[in-house]
Formats: sequence, C-alpha cells, structure tokens
Amino acid sequence: MSKLIKINSKDNVAVALDDLQKGYTENGVTALEDIPKAHKILLSDIKAGENVIKYGYPIGHVTCDLKKGSYIHEHNLKTNLTDSFDYSFSGDNAYIPQKSDVMINAYKREDGKVGIRNEIWIIPTVGCANKACEQLAAIGNNIISDGCDGVFAYTHPYGCSQLEEDFENTQKILSALVKHPNAGGVLVVSLGCENNNLSVFKPVLGDYNSDRVKFLCLQEAADEIAKGTELLKQIYNCIKNDRREPVGIDNLVVGYKCGGSDAFSGITANALCGKVNDKLTTFGATTVLTEVPEMFGAEHLLMARAENRTAFDKTVNLINSFKKYFSDNGVVCYENPSPGNHAGGITTLEEKSLGCVQKGGTSVVTDVLGYGERCRTKGLNLLSGPGNDIVSTTNLTAAGAHIILFTTGRGTPLGAPVPTLKISSNTDLFNHKKGWIDFNAGEVVDGADLDSLADSLFNLIVDIANGNRTKNEQNGYREISIFKNGVIM
Repeated sequence: MSKLIKINSKDNVAVALDDLQKGYTENGVTALEDIPKAHKILLSDIKAGENVIKYGYPIGHVTCDLKKGSYIHEHNLKTNLTDSFDYSFSGDNAYIPQKSDVMINAYKREDGKVGIRNEIWIIPTVGCANKACEQLAAIGNNIISDGCDGVFAYTHPYGCSQLEEDFENTQKILSALVKHPNAGGVLVVSLGCENNNLSVFKPVLGDYNSDRVKFLCLQEAADEIAKGTELLKQIYNCIKNDRREPVGIDNLVVGYKCGGSDAFSGITANALCGKVNDKLTTFGATTVLTEVPEMFGAEHLLMARAENRTAFDKTVNLINSFKKYFSDNGVVCYENPSPGNHAGGITTLEEKSLGCVQKGGTSVVTDVLGYGERCRTKGLNLLSGPGNDIVSTTNLTAAGAHIILFTTGRGTPLGAPVPTLKISSNTDLFNHKKGWIDFNAGEVVDGADLDSLADSLFNLIVDIANGNRTKNEQNGYREISIFKNGVIM
C-alpha cells in the first residue's frame, strides 16, 4: 500500500500517510531522514528561495538547497506572505441554483425563517447574570416535556465596562442569538445596572414576539429564580405545540469551521465539506465560511469566484481589514498555525489556508458579512471573524447557521448553540474519540470514494436537520464566546 499522497499534479511535495523511516523508497523517492505521518517529503531537488508547491499553489519557500526525499517543515520552509497585496478583479461568476426535491422537516417561524430545533435559550445581557441563568436552565429542563428540545443558558463575561466596537459586537451577537430560529423561545436575563441593560438592549433586537421572548431583570425581581421559572413556564406553554413541517433544503443554512487541523484536513475532511458545499449551494441553500486569518494565502481563490465586482470588493476589504487588525496590534498576519497544526504537519499559513478554503468547494461567493451580521443571500457567504474555535462557532451561529460542519485532525469536544457535526480528517482520530466525532473523512486516504462519502455526509446533514442529534448535543457540549478587540473599563 502506498504511504505517500500527492494532492495536485503541480505539487513538488507529497504527504506521508504513515510514519516514514529513513531509507523508505516509493516511486523513485527515498526518504533522507525519518518523516512523521502527515508531514511533507520533497519530490524533486530544489534551490534556496524556490517555492514548495502543495494543492497546486506555493505554500512558502525553502531556506536552503534541498535534495529529493528531504523532510520539509518549519526548519527549512518559510512563508511567502506579507502584510499587503494588490488584488485584481477577474470578472463575474453567475450563481444559478437549481430546484431540488430534497426536503427537510423544520419549524416554520413567523419571520419566514425555519428552525431545525425547538429549544428555549437563556441569554444573559451581562456576565453578572451568568449563574442565575445556569440555575434557571437546570430548572427549565425539569419543567419542559414534549414539544421542546431542551433549555440552554449561553453565558459569557461581557455586556458591561465595554466601549464602542466591543460593546456593539456583544449586542450584535446576543441579539442574533435571541432571534435565531433554532430557539422557539428565549428568556433574556439582565442584571439591571449594566451598560447592556434592557432599555439599551431591546431597541437592538428590533421586532420580536413577546409571547416567545421574555425578559427578566434580576435587580427588579424580589425572587429572581421564582420569577424566571414562571417566565420559562410561559415560554414553554407557547412553543410546546410547534410542529415540524416539510420545507425545501434551500431553507438550510450551514456553517463551516476547522479546528485542530492536521495535514490531512485539506485532503480529506475539508475537501469532503467542499463537495457537500457545492451540492448545497447548487440546491439554493446558504453556506458560510469564516476564519479570515485562515484565508490568508488562499484568498485569491475565493476572489476569483466572486459573483460580481461588489462581492469581489467586499472580499478584498474583508482580507485587508483583518490584516490591518493584525498590524494595528503589532502582530504579523502570517503567524497563525498553532502548535497542534505544526505537530500535525502544517508548516505555513499558506498551507493551512489552502487546506482551510477547501471547505468552500468551487462555489460562487455571493456575499460577504461583517462580524455579527446575519445571512441575507443564498450561496456561499464569507463571514468576517477570527479563527478561534469558540468565537468562530458563535459567529456562525449568529449569522444564522442551523448546523456547523466542524472538521478536525486533532479532535475537540467543543459545541456551538447549534448542532456541531464533527468530521475527523483521519481514521485514527475517529477510532480514538468516537464520543466526539460524528463522521470519518479519513476513509478518503483509506481508499473510499470522495463522492460517495460526500453523499453520505449530505444524508447525515439531512438527518440532523430532521432531528437526529450530533455528538456535541448528546454530550451537552454547548458554549459561546464573543470577539473582543478593545479595552475593558
């Protein structure tokens, strides 16, 4: 069985499918040293300063002359990225979705959206209310019965002593969670004296159904737990008769996220998501790709697929704004791969990014969203935000994602407020952490057909939309985090 995989015909490196001992030979290439599984071996001689090619594109340059069979990693490969770059618009790309007969069973909401869960969410406006919210969630789960999928508190440390953009971001995320269609009802809990008190927060919400969205001010209630319990009973009585109805797959919003990536992520799990993404967008569904720092070095691939000049310009601004965020904080924009990424065989940000954007497949980029904005356009959307796992999954949820496809090569138990479907990039992880992982994309390197696996994953997404629970839901792993950039007073 082959121990090497060359991803693209243009590549001058291959990825080791197993640990390679010095002297291992395959297809005329002999390992000049031990090479760990998932790491890179050079396929031809190369001079100092020349590019290493993977996925058909440069992932950096070598720092010295190297012979075929050399081990390529951080000791001899450096990024080509700089803080700025000029981009050129290459023309329009038509997005023409096709009618599909694929249906899901979902809850129709009065604002025209659909939800795939009928839950009660408890949202604190400020961190001081967190523990009361957790107590109320525990009580709420003893109150509910049929017709509600659970009561969940989404705690966070913000909502007071924040200024300007940070405060606005907190309000954007929290208001988007209150309006999320997977929540049939919401209890908003305020302390009373915080910056984000109810008189300030309610106008941000806009219109809402007062039978389904209730408010509790802890300082005003003599017994806040008793009052909160009564409000939860009212919410449950309102939503318990909600029923699933057939709706088209084009109503679905799917977010993409990778965390704890390894060198197989771009070959298996992310590539698999790309296949599924193309199928979803072809059927008129909405998909969302975020983690802007993990687009650096691969952004040109997304820009080339912009639907029109407007989408292109917004993508350029998305990239350059995030690069400015790095430089304003005195950080170079390409210092991104984590220790886990390096251990998993990823050396440079270009390499990580080229693997990361595989999740977007070949779909046309129809819109670009700011942090905390909600989807308004079908097709593939790009969402501003960092790569941090909890911040990203919260951001995707706030954008309206019903489900998040989370690819991983190292493993994580993390879950968002919405079903978070974990896809392993390698079979070892799937076998080792069956309690975390929902789907094994590692079968790709084991010989499985990528298109057949994509069909299986698509069917699993439909099953989850219809009510089947992901591992994070089964384990009770759900949390949020909000992007912070400024000072705390």
